[in-house]
Amino acid sequence: MSVIDLIIRIKNGYLARRDSVETPYSNFRGSVLQKLKALGYVADYEVSGEKNKKHATITLKYDNGMPAFTDVKIFSTPGRRWYIKHEDVKSVLGGLGHAIISTSKGIKTDREARKELLGGELLFHIW
Repeated sequence: MSVIDLIIRIKNGYLARRDSVETPYSNFRGSVLQKLKALGYVADYEVSGEKNKKHATITLKYDNGMPAFTDVKIFSTPGRRWYIKHEDVKSVLGGLGHAIISTSKGIKTDREARKELLGGELLFHIW
């Protein structure tokens, strides 16, 4: 399972005005969820299940009835990885959104990657 599935499940949950969504869990997905929670795009998440059958229940966040994020643009797919150098990390919508990058030091936003001079796999833009 890829991180694309995670993001699309969250986006579809927001479009359907659901309170929460469920998704299979992995450590990588957990890192992305932790970053999304820190940025305020999801309210919380809870991991449950047995060792090899874990899943996460993600509580979606609404501000005055509006979803916490508007849209997402996916770059890396399982068939085509999108890698960028630290010089090529750009801001999203003039700083209104975030780029999520998988670096050698974990999941970082575009601002964190520029500050730490890190490149990596560009996963998606979210705003």
